Amino acid sequence: MGEHYFAKQPGAQSRPGTVDLVLPDLHLRLATDRGMFSPDRVDLGTRVLLDSVPPPPGGGDLLDLGCGYGPIALTMAVRSPQAIVWGVDVNERALRCGRDNAQAADLDNVRFCSGVEVPATTRFAAIWSNPPIRIGKPALHELLTTWLSRLSPGGRAHLVVQKNLGSDSLQRWLESQGWPAERVTSRAGYRVLAVDARTGSHQAP
Repeated sequence: MGEHYFAKQPGAQSRPGTVDLVLPDLHLRLATDRGMFSPDRVDLGTRVLLDSVPPPPGGGDLLDLGCGYGPIALTMAVRSPQAIVWGVDVNERALRCGRDNAQAADLDNVRFCSGVEVPATTRFAAIWSNPPIRIGKPALHELLTTWLSRLSPGGRAHLVVQKNLGSDSLQRWLESQGWPAERVTSRAGYRVLAVDARTGSHQAP
């Protein structure tokens, strides 16, 4: 495919499919399509993240940044039924699949959107993300700055990044920007970074 999955309107011809997300506490069959991230299987990095993160906060607003067709957002929604989960992505085809998957799973506490629909005052108790590393460092740093700045005081993000795609340099960059970051999992070539909300002079207004 000659385009990236982070296009707003994928040019690849639609070819709907399904994948199974099987975790110890849930089993979801998810609709997918061409022109989005990992349409043929749940990405290994996503699985590493979902297998290793602690339970999300029981309430408040939670964020899946770069949600695709929704495996992370839907897992958060299942595990925290009293929370509101936001699945944010630029890919409109993926967002449609996410909405269909939420409806099929009878999950009414998850919202799939492009990001502009998230109220500006919303602060997140947790962010889980398999971020789009391949958009390049400047765009990735801008994306992470925008959303990590909206962690609530005491909030924590968990990011999964492939080691050979720069997980260690990303950790150093996060720390240089005032976000305390630690590696909490290293498995199958992936690192899960836990990132705390900024404090003091780095805190968002």
